[in-house]
Amino acid sequence: MKLPSYNELLEAGVHYGHLKRKWNPKMLPYIFMERKGIHIIDLNRTSERLEATGAAMKQIAKSGRKILFVATKKQAKDIVANAAKEVNMPYVTERWLGGMMTNFQTIRKSIKKMNSIDAMLADGSLSSITKKERLTLTRERNKLEKVLGGIANINRLPTAVFVIDITHEHIAIKEAKKLGMKTFAVVDTNSNPNDVDFPIPGNDDASKSVKLICDYLVGKIKEGYSEKGVEKEAADKEAAASKAAADKAAADKAAAAKAAAAEKAAATPEAPATDAPAAE
Repeated sequence: MKLPSYNELLEAGVHYGHLKRKWNPKMLPYIFMERKGIHIIDLNRTSERLEATGAAMKQIAKSGRKILFVATKKQAKDIVANAAKEVNMPYVTERWLGGMMTNFQTIRKSIKKMNSIDAMLADGSLSSITKKERLTLTRERNKLEKVLGGIANINRLPTAVFVIDITHEHIAIKEAKKLGMKTFAVVDTNSNPNDVDFPIPGNDDASKSVKLICDYLVGKIKEGYSEKGVEKEAADKEAAASKAAADKAAADKAAAAKAAAAEKAAATPEAPATDAPAAE
């Protein structure tokens, strides 16, 4: 996946930061200049960090592990949900529930409850209940789907999280750090880049900026999947070749043993026949 050019980053508005009075001093290394009271992000640093983040995500995808996409901001939620679905990754784009990762077992119980309601509605086992009870169950199921639908298919904690706006999603970042998970994030000038392992300095409020960054990272994850498939195919071929060689060696050994046994039998002289004793 090709890294976005400077023109593409400029057109998407990735360089626009927050007002100077809202800035976080720890973002100073990523700020190029101030213009009309607004900080301008250094796109050289953005490209560097975006490339490093893409490489790390590619390795995670290549190893078959999961990255949780998190964005509950209105202008980013749909973009992030579509990006996560494209590469079959879990996502959270509605309200972040406290303990969603640190108390994952309880969250799994809620997911199982949602799946159980789905199964009952599908097989007709709820046909005997009243219309009101059925409506109540349907509403409960829809509520669970809205909040937990993006993580319904994961059975264990993801390896990393990718977050849009770490100030807005500070609970998710804290939970990920507590569990020792890798953290990737788009970090604006009002946030602390030291809170995440892979900060991408950029505008986290503009949908075009978020989409450009997500598209690049999705492309890198797809590359990881492709390389995983190629390596698996090569490993399968190597295993098949090794098995064929072992089978051939075993067959040759058996044939040699059989030939040796036949040669030995041919070389052994036959015992002379003995005459029967004469009758008295």
